[in-house]
Amino acid sequence: MALLEKWQKMAYNENEDKNKLQKLWADYFEVEKGIYQKLLSDPDTVVSGTVEELAEKYETDIMTMTGFLDGINDSLKKKNPIEKMTETTKVSLDFDKELLYKNMVAAGADWLYGLEEWNDIFDADKQKELYKEQKASQTVRHEGPKIGRNDPCPCGSGKKYKKCCGARANA
Repeated sequence: MALLEKWQKMAYNENEDKNKLQKLWADYFEVEKGIYQKLLSDPDTVVSGTVEELAEKYETDIMTMTGFLDGINDSLKKKNPIEKMTETTKVSLDFDKELLYKNMVAAGADWLYGLEEWNDIFDADKQKELYKEQKASQTVRHEGPKIGRNDPCPCGSGKKYKKCCGARANA
């Protein structure tokens, strides 16, 4: 069984005791924060190695490192083969700084995008700009012309919008 599958079974097990899962995630988030602090303190150095070597480097276990690699994968310049990963798989943590920041915002991980190490990478204005860009990208905007209350309903019923779909939408 690949490491990612083992991690997911452990971290997302619905049959597991809730307190045990909460402790697992609390411990994970602490380790994750520490790894990001180290990575962000020297953001231009590309860290790579086997999963086992990185777990050792960041003083954590293989499963926690697997969770970390899963979490950072969408922020990497070249994704790691996390679905097939074993302890000896060579991986890289070559992350895109802006993408990483935005992905932390998208995840609602204020303990990560609020890390003080970001201040040496982006000034306050840039952080604010990236935050706003990410939040705006998650906002759903309805395209097309606005339907007035007294316009014919777009569903084709022949009724006014306010007496048809508009009534259901406002209910």
